[in-house]
Order: sequence, then C-alpha cells, then structure tokens
Amino acid sequence: MKNYFLLCAIALGSCVGQDNRNSEDTNKADEDTIHAMANRPVQNKPYCFIRTEGTGQQDTTKVRFTINGDKVEGEMSWIPKEKDSRKGVLTGTISNNEITALWNYMQEGMRDSIRMAFKLLPNDELAQKPLTINGASGIQETDEAAGYTVIYKSDHCND
Repeated sequence: MKNYFLLCAIALGSCVGQDNRNSEDTNKADEDTIHAMANRPVQNKPYCFIRTEGTGQQDTTKVRFTINGDKVEGEMSWIPKEKDSRKGVLTGTISNNEITALWNYMQEGMRDSIRMAFKLLPNDELAQKPLTINGASGIQETDEAAGYTVIYKSDHCND
C-alpha cells in the first residue's frame, strides 16, 4: 500500500509542475510574437530609398517598393552620370526584414534581370548585398556570400 501511495504522489507531483512551465512557455511565445510584430515593416506603405556615389555624388540609384503581406513590388533605377541607365521592376518576397527580389530592367534597349538581396534596417535605411561579376559567365549577379554593405538613405516618395 505504501508503494501505491508513493507512486500516486510522484505522478501527481509531476503534473502540478507542468502547468507552471506551460505558462512560462506561453508567456515567452507571446513576447516573441509581440517583438516580431513590432519589427515587422508597415504594410501597403510606399518605401523609397536613394543612394548617390561616384566623384561628386553624381551616380544615383533609387529603390521604391510597397510591401503587401510577404510580397514586395516596386521599381529600381540605376542612373550613372555619363553611362546608360538601368530602369525596371522589382518583384519579390520579404521575411524577417530581408527582401529577395528579381530586378527586371532595360538597359541600352535590352532586357535583363538580376536577383537582388536587400534588408530593411531599423533606422529607416535599406541595405543591399553588393553586385559582383561571375568569373565564369561574365554576368553581374548578387554576391550572396557578402554582407548587406550597400546602404541607401530614406527618400521622399513624391517624384
């Protein structure tokens, strides 16, 4: 009879502690959800960014897009001072503030595309992984091994 009572006490004790642990897990999950929602980009709002570079800051790149759920749609323009520009459409997805998009553009009357990688930064900036030339194909592509080192500043979306 002592063994039976001891076995029941152990079983009951193991159930009592579990409720407190579930409550802690739920609180942690709630905190994670609140943190994720607070850091989530605003939906259906136009995002506009600009980057200038070169001597005299005469070369300009503009990125504009809207986020709808996990979809990103917009446009990107690379406008160097004395070279042919690239202008086209960005379409992609966003997850954890990282955007993977395909840039379909026109340059010198030819259509081309590049996979782009961006990240929304908390200080109203946009970061991009740099482009590199593929040694085997000679084609420009995103350097996936690099960090987000190309920084765009927030710009007004009115032009």
